[in-house]
Amino acid sequence: MKKFLLPFVGLLLLASAPCFAQTDNSTVAGPVETTASDRFIMQNGEVVQVRGRRPMPLTHNVLLANGTKINYKSGIVEFPGGKITTLKEGDYVRPTGDVVFATPGSAAQSRGDKTVPTDAKFESYIDPRPAPATPAAMETRLTEMNTKIGLMAEKIQLLNQKISLLGTNAQRPTDTSVLDQKIQAIDAKLK
Repeated sequence: MKKFLLPFVGLLLLASAPCFAQTDNSTVAGPVETTASDRFIMQNGEVVQVRGRRPMPLTHNVLLANGTKINYKSGIVEFPGGKITTLKEGDYVRPTGDVVFATPGSAAQSRGDKTVPTDAKFESYIDPRPAPATPAAMETRLTEMNTKIGLMAEKIQLLNQKISLLGTNAQRPTDTSVLDQKIQAIDAKLK
């Protein structure tokens, strides 16, 4: 019996050794599961994850899928390219790594602009048109907006063509009058 007990205890200790060797990595940033509507918002001096309308406190730093790192205690955000910014109260980070600033002051401070007052507020935008009353009216408005988006994309394409024409023929002036007429026609349709 003793011959079986000693090797069995030794085998048991050997098998359990990896369990004792593991360390706790709970504070190390790791990929976080997110949904498209999630956000990591600076609230009361700490970053919390908001899912739907419910804030959930974080217990460790966050690593988003695109490589953006968020320090949950200080609000320091490090982007994959190395740029660093600090979140202010109300600022938040989307799961894509985009930062949405709560005030013009925090946006200006992020880009190093000292000309904007820290207490500046965003202006509210109000669509002067009444809300569509019927589904057909909503469909009409959406079609109108999609048409405008298509026209803007066409204008961008024409402007890029003009830029490439002007950039390639530096020795002699390039005639861009045809492109200019097309751009003006699109501008007239956008009004």
